[in-house]
Amino acid sequence: MTHLLSTSCTIRPPATKIERTWGVHMTYRTSAAFGYCRCPIFKPFRVKLQRKNTVYATAAPITIGVEQLPKSGSSLNQNGNSSKPKKVMVIGGDGYCGWATALHLSNKNYEVSIVDSLVRRLFDHQLGLNSLTPISSIHNRIRRWNSVTGKVIQLYVGDICDFEFLSEIFRSFEPDAVVHFGEQRSAPYSMIDRSRAVFTQQNNVIGTLNVLFAIKEFSKECHLVKLGTMGEYGTPNIDIEEGYITVTHNGRTDTLPYPKQASSFYHLSKVHDSHNIAFTCKAWGIRATDLNQGVVYGVRTDETAMHEELCNRFDYDAVFGTALNRFCVQAAVGHPLTIYGKGGQTRGYLDIRDTVQCVELAISNPAKAGEFRVFNQFTEQFSVNDLASLVTNAGKKLGVDVQAISVPNPRVEAEEHYYNAKHTKLIELGLKPHLLSDSF
Repeated sequence: MTHLLSTSCTIRPPATKIERTWGVHMTYRTSAAFGYCRCPIFKPFRVKLQRKNTVYATAAPITIGVEQLPKSGSSLNQNGNSSKPKKVMVIGGDGYCGWATALHLSNKNYEVSIVDSLVRRLFDHQLGLNSLTPISSIHNRIRRWNSVTGKVIQLYVGDICDFEFLSEIFRSFEPDAVVHFGEQRSAPYSMIDRSRAVFTQQNNVIGTLNVLFAIKEFSKECHLVKLGTMGEYGTPNIDIEEGYITVTHNGRTDTLPYPKQASSFYHLSKVHDSHNIAFTCKAWGIRATDLNQGVVYGVRTDETAMHEELCNRFDYDAVFGTALNRFCVQAAVGHPLTIYGKGGQTRGYLDIRDTVQCVELAISNPAKAGEFRVFNQFTEQFSVNDLASLVTNAGKKLGVDVQAISVPNPRVEAEEHYYNAKHTKLIELGLKPHLLSDSF
């Protein structure tokens, strides 16, 4: 955390506008705009886009000028022959967790493809937001990865809510595993208004349903690794188990899915996803791992640190940012840390380096056919007050006087509550955590 507060760092705002990510390199599968453009809130941008470009169709991977070297994952077996790498499709690979994961898996010799509609960049454009760190276009990112490592990542641009587009990708790439980050992931965004609530649920639930049907129809042995959220559980007054709880009622005992208490339309969409995935595992024999992830922090992994064009996002705004990121920026600019309400809101947290570890562990230890596994993916628990104390202490080490104030809470949530969530399954698989508490 200390390096985030360092006053010696240089911050460069993005040099280009969002339109560059929609440039002539891209072709789309149908004459209509992406599925997310159906939502009324996207109409102004859609009109602007259609005046500048003609949108056509293909689900073939986009050629972006990378060298035609052997794909990542190729290696030699004991007979000296090239072995076939495991193919992993990363849906949402242009986003915060998805980008870091795609690079990590490519670096670990998986054959990786990224599927993304690039809608996350559109959200920034609409809301007037930017990552604190400058983010290159997805094309430049992949080119740079190839030039630095010699590894190739295939790119498919399109909306997974379009099943025909998704079907073509499955037939073309033939994934062994799908890592699904491709959802609108902000609770505050889902609560702004009706349009964004509808978009969040439609995009997330239908997109995941399409992935499930694509696995069933085109890749039955494919392992789905789905990014869920600890927010599905809410803040119950009992310990949170990993997905399931054993209950004795009226003399009978059963193991049932842990009760869900979602606190936003976004969290509700994740609950719906979990139910749909669990059902298809039972009905169709799909193998799936649901990673109920806590709040993620950090921008650097071994891979994103290789070049500035591989840099990851750092969001600190009220819509996509986190309390920890916001506190770090506030401390750096001399603004008091703004604690919502009493500050007792407690959640699980993990380093982005642990996110990519967890995904790889899930892929390399797949669920059995018909099994719906649930792992709670976090390494530590902190309250908002705890985070403020950590940032304050980090500021002292840098000679920065950090103050904190309480402000009215814009969210409907318990500000003081019991919270004790189990998180042992990933540790048992070999997760080696990077703890925030160890950085002070």
